[in-house]
Amino acid sequence: MNLNHVYWLDDNGHVKPPLYLYLMLAFLARGWVVWVMSLTQHNDRAGLVRLLYPQQSDFIQALIVGLGAVLIFALVLAERKRKLDWLAPLFAKSYAILWLVVLAEIVMLWQRLLHAEFLFHWGFALDALASFWCVLYLLKSKHLKAYFRDWQLA
Repeated sequence: MNLNHVYWLDDNGHVKPPLYLYLMLAFLARGWVVWVMSLTQHNDRAGLVRLLYPQQSDFIQALIVGLGAVLIFALVLAERKRKLDWLAPLFAKSYAILWLVVLAEIVMLWQRLLHAEFLFHWGFALDALASFWCVLYLLKSKHLKAYFRDWQLA
């Protein structure tokens, strides 16, 4: 009997969402995070957006790709409450949706690299590193796979 993964369970015996899932969702929805942070500035609401996304098209693409991450975050919140049972079938597909969002992020990074003519920029390097980490985490994490299987078993 293997009890190594007991810390994954909450008080009701359900698998808790991994912390790295929240970090991955924050990375994938960073366009939305930047947008919300920009709303707190009184003088120049678009200043932070222009600083992090010099081209408006990059910001709009980040918002579009981030919609999937925001949807998964909403599903994670619904799963924690376990009251909206009609969302359980959609939650069961969250792992596949997460893969699509990560692949869309990689395609968006590739497009940004093409527009920059493959000139090195720290932002591109950090995005590539985080995207690589997301792919590895999706492939290797037993906790994440168990979490996405949990609600469909109930």
